[in-house]
Amino acid sequence: MYELVQVSEKCYYINCPAKIGVYVADKEHVYLVDSGNDKDAGKKVKQILDKNGWHLTAILNTHSNADHIGGNRYLQGQTGCKIFSGGIESAFTKYPVLEPSFLYGGYPCKDLRHKFLMAQESNVMDFSEENFPKEIKVIPLPGHFFDMVGFCMPDGVVFLADCISSRETLEKYAVSFIYDVGAYLETLDMVEGIKATMFVPAHAKASADIKELVRYNRDKVFEVAERILSICGEPLHFERILQKVFKGYGLSMNFEQYVLVGSTVRSYLSWLKDTGKMEIMFQDSMLLWQRTISQGF
Repeated sequence: MYELVQVSEKCYYINCPAKIGVYVADKEHVYLVDSGNDKDAGKKVKQILDKNGWHLTAILNTHSNADHIGGNRYLQGQTGCKIFSGGIESAFTKYPVLEPSFLYGGYPCKDLRHKFLMAQESNVMDFSEENFPKEIKVIPLPGHFFDMVGFCMPDGVVFLADCISSRETLEKYAVSFIYDVGAYLETLDMVEGIKATMFVPAHAKASADIKELVRYNRDKVFEVAERILSICGEPLHFERILQKVFKGYGLSMNFEQYVLVGSTVRSYLSWLKDTGKMEIMFQDSMLLWQRTISQGF
């Protein structure tokens, strides 16, 4: 863990729970793609940078999930590096309580205000700022989170953040976190057509060819959607739907999984309603969901 792996002349990644990219622009400028999940991750990253004689110029954040920005504050405090983010992700990075608040749908109790869902705040700049390295291309990857992006380096290495998960992850957890299902599917279509010398997803193996894995992720989305439709043959309130999803996939519920999977199931319900496959009704002061058609996608 936290092994430095070279994928091109100037690009590396640090192998950890959410891969951290390293782009060595020149002797004076080294950029990270994300920073790990906490202060300890930041310390390990700095040790790697120091060992190689690299000075950290900036962190490029793909999105604001705590496991990607958790090392920001430590590294910024130690090196004075800039941190770049974009769109809504910038707000979540500046005000990390937004993540557990969004997931829970209200003020998060102490069980949700921990480092896995709420990083420490850090100061960020927008990708449009003058100091952002112009040779790096920002690739919009919405769907998994609000304004998630990836980065294409000058030598053709593409860091893909969380837009695809490994087979092992999907088989274990079944329901991967998605904020906007429609946007996520469009992102998968776009990523499938990208040409690169190497792709580095945060939660899957680096590979020169990711088409098969993209298709597998897409198939999983439709599988989950079909399951939710099959559950909603009769009007059901959300908690019953969520219970059936957990039991159907053999998932264990705790507070963290409740909000992560629960938020994702709500996103699926919204997408299914917007595409005409689900309808709602209000009965006995409850919002109920029911499928409108039986055919598949």
